[in-house]
Order: sequence, then C-alpha cells, then structure tokens
Amino acid sequence: MKYPRQLSAGANNKVIALSETEAAKLFTGDTRSDIGSEAAKMQYANSINGLVVQFIRLDYNEELEAEMLVMERLYPIDYRAYEIEKRELWLEVFEDELRQLHSQGFVHRDLKRPSGLEGQYFDNVLLTTAGLRLIDVGISALRSQVSDVIFRKYIEAELEEMQQFRTYFLNR
Repeated sequence: MKYPRQLSAGANNKVIALSETEAAKLFTGDTRSDIGSEAAKMQYANSINGLVVQFIRLDYNEELEAEMLVMERLYPIDYRAYEIEKRELWLEVFEDELRQLHSQGFVHRDLKRPSGLEGQYFDNVLLTTAGLRLIDVGISALRSQVSDVIFRKYIEAELEEMQQFRTYFLNR
C-alpha cells in the first residue's frame, strides 16, 4: 500500500495515514498558525494520561506543501459489536481519565460536534482496542490560557456532553 492516504477531512484540515503506525493532520495556508498550539495541548494531555491520541512530532511534507502534526495512527472499531457490560467498563475508564485531564487543567471542548459543523456526533471519541480515545484537540483549552470562570464553564459544558455521550455509547 502506498502512503500517504487520506483518512478523513474536516472543516479546516485533512488527516492522512503516513504508515501503519502514524497519521498526520495537515496544516496549510491560514491554519498553520494553529499547529504549534495544538501540538502543545496534545503533549500536555499526553503527559497526564493516554486518553488523547499520542503526539509524535511536527513535520513538513514538501509534496503536499503542508505542515503536519504527526500522531499515532488509531484504528477505530464499532462499539455496537460489544456487550453493554464491556462498553460500561470502557466508559467508566474514559470518564475517569477525562476527569483526570480536567483536574490537571485540560479540557477537550469538542466531544460532541456543535450544530452546523461538519462531522457526526461524537466523532472525536474513538473506540480502539486500547479503549476509548480522544482525537482533535484543536479547540481544547488549558486552565493556564483562560480565566477560572471560563475554564469552569468549559468543564460544565463538557460534562453535559459526556452525559449525552454516555446515552449514545450505551444505546440507552
């Protein structure tokens, strides 16, 4: 199989497979200024636990004329193939790790896509063989970057989205 191969495309970026183990989010034009911020937030979350996709490096692809945020390649699996008891366990771990991120000053802010944006509900939460994982930390926030009031509001909104995800994931 020849690489790179496109995996997905969002409103601002494409994600490509570089190999069996690496994927890259492409930054071109005006989106290039976001790459450093996204990489730093990803690294911060990675230093807390393994919930957010693992950052590998920043790179440049001459052929695509794009800066690349290189990360581990995840292989999503369909949660509907698993018993409710197994999904409950995955969800419990996910919620614990999300709370751990919150307590350490990181909030994802995009579990559920806001109305009017491309993508499906909860398409930033992937089930993998290692459990539930988060991707796309582009609009995430660190407590050190916003006021305490704003950070608390972000957490409240994310906890509401978490309850919606619970219903969705458990199909209840």
